[in-house]
Amino acid sequence: MKIYFMGVCGTAMGNAALLARAAGHVVSGADAGVYPPMSTVLVAAGIELHEGYDPARLARLAPDLVVVGNAMGRGNPEVEWLLETRALAFTSLPAFLHDCVLRSRRNLVICGTHGKTTTTAVAAFLLRAVGRDPGFLIGGVPQDPPAGSHLGAPGDPFVIEGDEYDSAFFDKRSKFIHYAPHVAVLNNLEFDHADIFRDVADVQRTFHHLSRIVPRNGWIVLNGDDENLRALGPMAWTRVVRVGVGEGNDVRIEGFAESPEGASFSLTWRGAPWARVCWSLGGLFNARNAAMAATAAGLALHPERPAELDLAALANFRGVKRRQEIRMSGGRVTVIEDFGHHPTAIGETVRSLRARYPGARLTAVFEARSNTSRTKSLQGAFQDALAQADEVYLGAVSRADRIPATERFDPPAVAANLEARGVAAWSAPTNAGLLELLRAGTLGDGAERRLVVFFTNGSFDGIIDGYVAAARVA
Repeated sequence: MKIYFMGVCGTAMGNAALLARAAGHVVSGADAGVYPPMSTVLVAAGIELHEGYDPARLARLAPDLVVVGNAMGRGNPEVEWLLETRALAFTSLPAFLHDCVLRSRRNLVICGTHGKTTTTAVAAFLLRAVGRDPGFLIGGVPQDPPAGSHLGAPGDPFVIEGDEYDSAFFDKRSKFIHYAPHVAVLNNLEFDHADIFRDVADVQRTFHHLSRIVPRNGWIVLNGDDENLRALGPMAWTRVVRVGVGEGNDVRIEGFAESPEGASFSLTWRGAPWARVCWSLGGLFNARNAAMAATAAGLALHPERPAELDLAALANFRGVKRRQEIRMSGGRVTVIEDFGHHPTAIGETVRSLRARYPGARLTAVFEARSNTSRTKSLQGAFQDALAQADEVYLGAVSRADRIPATERFDPPAVAANLEARGVAAWSAPTNAGLLELLRAGTLGDGAERRLVVFFTNGSFDGIIDGYVAAARVA
């Protein structure tokens, strides 16, 4: 079959195109900007790439199926041509994945407001470590396993990151509804994606819909410490395993400790010892990610005895790029890039970094870039999270012109709030201007150790690379 991907250079779309190519299909695609690293990987796999969107070219290629990416919408010339002519079959990415990859597999669907990418990577890594050949689709760039997607053996599980965001402009259901879960991991649940969800209850509704399609011989692996998930109810139509630190959880995280050398914790399964884990990833939240992944993978292989899964490989797990990724270290200044774009994730990351870098002055640099963070809906929570740093630099709001000023995240107001709470804070109208403030404020003379953490789910207009370059010669 000939398959054409619209928006092919996005992480999810690109990895799905690679799965289609691995399955033997003839694959091509287009994007507004054909850019590495994804473009390099796609071309190496034999996928034909096209720059920009051209209805005449699409008609000439005449694929059997067009996969329309989530970023595509009305006004895109290829979308308009597809709708006007009905000349070609088209579908969303999640529907394509269900029909062409997931329908016949035992799927581990990793869901939650935070930690999906890391938990998906850990689950796939653990299955590979014990000699299985799982398929997987990871929504980031993992260091372990060594790629973001793999078709795997048909008889082994498929591990996929289950996003609650909508599927396409013509399908507003959450992506994970398409993913036919055998094991559904519900890592946590908070309000996010303010552009498509009204409130926490609205998010809970879509997670409840997911839970209803887990079969009775499947499993829900639930964060038993999360009040918003517990409010979903007993889910008596399937089997539920609870994971957390509190009493009453089937899998318990005990004895968590963190230091500059790493983190350690123990896992128990229904009161019996399972494993002692020592690894490089910081934070109790990452210990929870590991516990959820281990439980899901264990249930997939040993449904009645998940603790038979060997977790020794976690000592060698290196994580996912842009998740507390060290961009520079070894001198007076250490620079870390983190994908944090929700106040809970930022707050937990800052607390973890305090333990890993004791005595360092912690500088948090934040860009409001996601569809939620660009609004005022969580501004107070962002202030509370950032107040845990020693000093804060706030970048320009991404695509600010698309949000009314009264509804838009307000960096100067956040900086004033932080200053009133005793936290030094600065904002700049442009990210280029913020880089100059950062260089002047953090790279001057002095012997103080400094940890500079950039929080963004985008490029931050390239200032992270610019700051690292300046810090190397400071």
